[in-house]
Amino acid sequence: MPLNLPNQIPAIDLLKEENIFVMSSQRAQSQDIRPLKVLILNLMPLKITTETDLIRLLSNTPLQIEIDFLKLKSHTSKNTPIEHLMAFYRSFDEISMQTYDGLIVTGAPVEQKAFEEVTYWSEITGIFDWARTHVTSTFFICWAAQAALYHYYNIQKQTLPEKLFGVFSHRVLDPKNPIFRGFDDEFQVPHSRHTTVSRTDVEQHPELTILSDSQEAGLYLMMARGGREFFVTGHSEYAPNTLHIEYFRDLDKGLSVPKPQNYYPNDDVTKPPLVKWPGHANLLFSNWLNYFVYQQTPYKLSDIH
Repeated sequence: MPLNLPNQIPAIDLLKEENIFVMSSQRAQSQDIRPLKVLILNLMPLKITTETDLIRLLSNTPLQIEIDFLKLKSHTSKNTPIEHLMAFYRSFDEISMQTYDGLIVTGAPVEQKAFEEVTYWSEITGIFDWARTHVTSTFFICWAAQAALYHYYNIQKQTLPEKLFGVFSHRVLDPKNPIFRGFDDEFQVPHSRHTTVSRTDVEQHPELTILSDSQEAGLYLMMARGGREFFVTGHSEYAPNTLHIEYFRDLDKGLSVPKPQNYYPNDDVTKPPLVKWPGHANLLFSNWLNYFVYQQTPYKLSDIH
């Protein structure tokens, strides 16, 4: 797809090496169509990696998309060059009067803290509230999904006895929902987290619909407000080697971590991972963009409410 990105952002060159089509903002301006405007609140420490992962998936539809990256005022990333943030990220004050077709909020490495103990909790919940009147559809990933469920519905996360780590099989619970167009009955998703949300807690809220779950990984995909909000507990956006990097990073720190399950052939960490989730990951994001963003958003962004 013609994905409109800021000139010189590193993801352009990285994705061109993968034969993925992206275009700079300069070229996109020559196309006489209104692009979808998507805002990405990137809470991950390795921001360039996460940008690339998400852009890889957003590039898989024929729609033109204009992306803004959002940074928090109350938190400064220690793992991304300040020059990168200054060049490609905007503050909430800069975008708060705008409206967007879509918003993606990533996970964050703070899941073992109570929500209110997160230094930017007040700021991020303000963005959650803003999104309900300024965004057509919001896609919350991993910790952001748990945070949004807690903020909107007071659903508390629960600590797992051991880190959920690996690639797990999931089932489609509502095959007629457009988010699953083209899906198989079962599909694979990577997970990497220490916490979860209870099915019983979610089922107490009739405004929430459970769309997919896993026998091993629990709830995976939930929807609210007719698709204006999606809560995704896994990491479909992960690159093939992300779990491998996380595993050896934690081992180098001396942490006791389980080997990622269903990931290495014959459970042999010396072999390249068996990659079995990108097909459904591309469908998930392209279906969200098409059926819950593009098909639902008004032509005039100012009409979003």
